Amino acid sequence: MEYVLLGWPERGPTLTLDWRAFSYAGKFVMSNTGKAVVRTGDGSGPPVTDDGDAADDIVAAAAFNEDRTDASVCWIRYITVREDRRGEGIGPDLAAFVAARAGDRGYGRARIAVNNPFAYQALYRAGFRFTGEETGVAELVLDRPVGDGSDTAGPTGDRSRSTYQAGLDIYRQRADTEDGPDLSADEREFLAEKDGADPPDPVDPPA
Repeated sequence: MEYVLLGWPERGPTLTLDWRAFSYAGKFVMSNTGKAVVRTGDGSGPPVTDDGDAADDIVAAAAFNEDRTDASVCWIRYITVREDRRGEGIGPDLAAFVAARAGDRGYGRARIAVNNPFAYQALYRAGFRFTGEETGVAELVLDRPVGDGSDTAGPTGDRSRSTYQAGLDIYRQRADTEDGPDLSADEREFLAEKDGADPPDPVDPPA
């Protein structure tokens, strides 16, 4: 796999993805976020054409920008993996890649909000942790330190079992309320399986 940083927000990179294969495809045509992609290496030419069309071998993409109130924080706004490549660990690797590049650029933390337990697990695998905060529509906020001197603990959250389970408990509680977001059978099974478990070990960010 090849991980490519297309550019930061000031460059205004745009990316046209096939909406039939990628969730949130419409968000990637916006020019107010930076973009990164994952390629299989099976294609030829640049990852994006001059018109913004994605190469055929792109299997995942991320969009990100600076927090509006804290210039030390890079928000990952969207991560999408092509439908036929989900479940292979590409999403966590891409999140870790973006976080590492944010650290190289001088950010102190990377942050993301997720709305389902599978995304929550994926971001834990990318080294993030639950902050205890919620935002948007049923979204849990996760973050991680990045850059020089970053470690597995920080001023916002930690990677302990109790903190990991606290986020999963919110999804469990929502599943038990009549007006809460619907959870699929697979999501309910996953939550039951992870009851009492430790968080997953973080992946190493791709170079």
